[in-house]
Amino acid sequence: MTDDPFLWLEDVEGEKALDWVRAQNARTLALLEADPRYQNLNDTALAIITAEDRIPYPYFRGDALANFWQDAAHVRGLWRKTTLASYRTAEPHWETVLDIDALAAVEGKNWVYQGGQTLPPEDRLTLVGLSDGGKDASEIREFDAATAKFVTGGFILPEGKQSATWLDADTLFVARDWGPGTMTASGYPFIMKRHQRGAALDTAEEIFRGTADDVSVRAGVLRDPDGTVRGVVMTRAIDFYVSERFLLTDRGSIKLPLPGKAGLVAFVSGQLVFTLEETWRGFASGALISLDLAACHADIDAVEPLLIYAPGPRETIEGVAATRSRLLVAIYRNVRGSAVSYRFENGAWQETKLPLPENVSVSLISTSDHDDTAFLDVAGYLLPNTLYFADLAANTAEPVKSMPARFDASKAVVEQFDAISKYGTAVPYFVVRPRDLAFDGNAPTLLYGYGGFQISMTPAYSGALGKLWIEPGGVYVVANIRGGGEFGPDWHQAALKEHRQRAYDDFIAVAEDLIRRKITSPRRLGIMGGSNGGLLMGAMLTQRPDLFRAVVCQVPLLDMLRYHKLLAGASWMAEYGDPDNPEEVEFLKRISPYHNLHGGVAYPEPFFLTSTKDDRVHPGHARKMAAKMASMGLPFLYYENIDGGHAAAANLKERARRNALEFTYLFQKLVD
Repeated sequence: MTDDPFLWLEDVEGEKALDWVRAQNARTLALLEADPRYQNLNDTALAIITAEDRIPYPYFRGDALANFWQDAAHVRGLWRKTTLASYRTAEPHWETVLDIDALAAVEGKNWVYQGGQTLPPEDRLTLVGLSDGGKDASEIREFDAATAKFVTGGFILPEGKQSATWLDADTLFVARDWGPGTMTASGYPFIMKRHQRGAALDTAEEIFRGTADDVSVRAGVLRDPDGTVRGVVMTRAIDFYVSERFLLTDRGSIKLPLPGKAGLVAFVSGQLVFTLEETWRGFASGALISLDLAACHADIDAVEPLLIYAPGPRETIEGVAATRSRLLVAIYRNVRGSAVSYRFENGAWQETKLPLPENVSVSLISTSDHDDTAFLDVAGYLLPNTLYFADLAANTAEPVKSMPARFDASKAVVEQFDAISKYGTAVPYFVVRPRDLAFDGNAPTLLYGYGGFQISMTPAYSGALGKLWIEPGGVYVVANIRGGGEFGPDWHQAALKEHRQRAYDDFIAVAEDLIRRKITSPRRLGIMGGSNGGLLMGAMLTQRPDLFRAVVCQVPLLDMLRYHKLLAGASWMAEYGDPDNPEEVEFLKRISPYHNLHGGVAYPEPFFLTSTKDDRVHPGHARKMAAKMASMGLPFLYYENIDGGHAAAANLKERARRNALEFTYLFQKLVD
């Protein structure tokens, strides 16, 4: 769009753009923070978010358990460790490994911890990712978990959108910006190099490359539990969903015999485990299969895939992980979770279902490659999270930690309904409501949605949302619309590209079903979504302004004719379409909120939230939409966190503030 009068707002750090941001922030904060409810909402959210009795979620690291912990005193967080025996006590003894707050203070940086990749099997040497302000781009440094110090003269990769993978103690596979012409249009690297300890980064040896038209490349090292390397797989992501995988051998790289839409999810018992995102060789889309690695090395053309699990109607796989000798799979049926373990014996996979509660969400937290144990999390909208320790060999699962209730759920109930979308598709949704709801259409209701990238909206416990919204009598609804992964790849692919409107029709159908059931009414109905869900919010704002009173639009995509030119946007063209393609630009025009905003329409007053440091979804989307509304004399609220990254909050205090702002807005619109 060459005549866009608000292009200047795409200059992320430009002084003119930031002056506009500061002015909008000041106006919005004055309106919301002056509300007598705001401070209590902020204090309540902060107390819940920083509560000391949260579950310290563990992950296996060598012979220890590690945890990343944030609280009021450590808003950036602590990487700490303990033993399994200590963890299972009421008061585990924690040993600090790395204090991110202290590091930020010493170095004068707003460090946000981006995780650490350890070298098996000792898990002592770690590649720590540090982001300045929460960006996706990070600096990578080598850290010794045993001495709790960064390694003197160790590996250091300057800030960038990059990946680094251990091959051995002295060798990394690194994909990063190697200079002009080495990054894709999506802003990710497409050249993988081998980097040796002590060598200059610019002397790294190229071992694999994709093309500039791809999304990215990445490396996966296949190891036995004792750390022995059995193979290396290079993945060339052609687009967001289609990839090619190459096994590196002494004879060169060998392309694995897999369809483009498949994902490598585990390596166990000599088997490469993949999820299928399309039908292939008689296997259904959504199936879990395996290939024998030794057979791949011996004769790639003779390899026969094995079926592990094929989902039925309204089923999907939500997680896969490997222990020392078993595979652990989270399987959902009608958006309710379970967990099954698989063992490879005599050339076939044998399954055993774990004993866990029914009608809950089940999430895989961490698995051990030293034995066959794992941690799983179980939760529901009104059921606080409980962490289970599972022994897959014994087929046992016992609760070891539980989160205390953060709100009074005794007066609430959870129900699941189906709304009938345009052309007859049944779309499930969950309703959390007061037991004594009057069904007179007058209940303040918050409807949440996402509907993209095969991401499922499964039942989850949110203490802050429960305390701030459900306990006071608000209704909370989650729509499982197409575009998500609730029923597998087909549910997702039904809303790709020119079919995107189906996701929006599904969301509208849920809203209308809530009104039909007299749970709420347009006067009392608000909606919320972020990122792709922010695009959904923009579409609802422009397509059905009559249906909603409040719209919380978080870190959104909104300009669908330029999204591919902004930051990581080009990587999403397999999801949305190519604005430079004359055929695809036509349907993108129809769903682009920025281009379907018109003066003289009675829109609800939306609340846009974004972050200057978001280097995934460009803040220009929200900026330009708000500026266009201002030029038309249309009401809106706008808040841009100067830090925060794609989460729009760099630390716990910022997260609590964001929650307080959002719910103050919702109370003003839906309750007053």
